[in-house]
Amino acid sequence: MRLAIVSDIHGNLDAFEHVLTDIDRSNVDDIISLGDNIGYGPEPDQVIKMVQARHIPSIMGNHELTAIEPKYLNWFNPIARESLLKTFKLLSDQSLRYISKQKLHQVSHGCRFVHGFPPDSALIYMFQVSDHKKKRILEQIEERICFVGHTHMLEMMSYDGDEIQYAPLIEGFTPLNMDKKYILNIGSVGQPRDGDNRAKYVIWDSSQNKIDVKFIPYDIASVVEKIRAAGLPEEHARRLL
Repeated sequence: MRLAIVSDIHGNLDAFEHVLTDIDRSNVDDIISLGDNIGYGPEPDQVIKMVQARHIPSIMGNHELTAIEPKYLNWFNPIARESLLKTFKLLSDQSLRYISKQKLHQVSHGCRFVHGFPPDSALIYMFQVSDHKKKRILEQIEERICFVGHTHMLEMMSYDGDEIQYAPLIEGFTPLNMDKKYILNIGSVGQPRDGDNRAKYVIWDSSQNKIDVKFIPYDIASVVEKIRAAGLPEEHARRLL
């Protein structure tokens, strides 16, 4: 089974379309999104409509959570709050209804999928959790592999029942160990923060027990202009460059 996993599209339709084109020629069996389909980028409603049109199951991210629970706005810094308030105005009622039905986690294909940190947090970053707590969580959940997003950074954390180990997820193939549990942070489609501004996503090949990390180029300058034209914060345009 080959599963494509995307995360943190953040209203960047151009990046998402290029990722989907690559997915379509990669012979995958299914696609799942880890959330934050909206926020920061200029076309959140179009991204949601594309997710729906492609029948892609999507987990609720912290940006979606805030769209239906405005009390979480205080969780964000002032620039992000400004961006979110403008994003909400770009969303149709249909998209808001779709967001309201999203779940905080999903278990399928023998894996767990969550935006922030397992078992089901859309808000907690992996770096905020101690190794002691990570061990406890991994011992409690049944799934061997958990896919997360949220930080916009590629990272692999493994646990052999004794020690936690960290390693970067790099472009290309990474084999996994059947005797270990993993939390895999798959980076961001729409706003990477790892020093490489190409869109990122991964393919999990369960039959070969490996991850394929894909780096996808697209027309970033065009998206930067769309962000500015939409009146969104300049910082979110500069982050793409």
